Amino acid sequence: MTSPLDSTLVAQFLTDNPQFFEEHADLLGEIKLASPLTGRAVSLQERQMEVLRDKYKTLELRMSNLMRLASENEAIANKFHRWTQILLQSEDIGSMPHAVTNGLKTAFDVPQATVRLWGAAPDYQDEWFVKGVSEDARIFANSLHAPYCGANKDFEAVRWLDDPSAVVSTVIIPLRKPGDKQAFGLLIMGSQDANRFTSLMATDFLVHIGETSSTALAWLLA
Repeated sequence: MTSPLDSTLVAQFLTDNPQFFEEHADLLGEIKLASPLTGRAVSLQERQMEVLRDKYKTLELRMSNLMRLASENEAIANKFHRWTQILLQSEDIGSMPHAVTNGLKTAFDVPQATVRLWGAAPDYQDEWFVKGVSEDARIFANSLHAPYCGANKDFEAVRWLDDPSAVVSTVIIPLRKPGDKQAFGLLIMGSQDANRFTSLMATDFLVHIGETSSTALAWLLA
């Protein structure tokens, strides 16, 4: 009695002998395989075409996703560029907090934005951007090692916005000098749309916004 061939050995033989189907081309039409797409038996050639079509569709979808991401990143980069232009057009250091927050509203269509600093120079002690900051808010800022992006959980920082009761989702970014562990402020954005800022969002551009804002606002410190 002839023992059945091991499938692994058959696969290895075909791998080692790629000319096999060239020498036995008639088998390509005779060998029948079950198609997972149609459920019927198809020839080896037809099955190969199905596999290639499936791979093509997968690559096409991946390319489409890459193009979409590239388009989205380009749009964000253009907004970031418009925002930095607004910062550079600021008339003086004292107006920089307005430039940062109003620029975010204008360039990124953010409904609400504000900023708070501590340790500001004496000339700015009576300004709006240094008022109403508790010790708890400073501790919270120091605990943030990356921007917070997600639901508003009744954060004190959100209450600094013009209409905090309308804020459903928020971004809270710690402001730091390069290399410092201690924050010197917070940048806050808010929206009434729960999907505007979510925990699933990538935060790369938010980090860049935080770094740029930190550099622009550090001039106000004592």
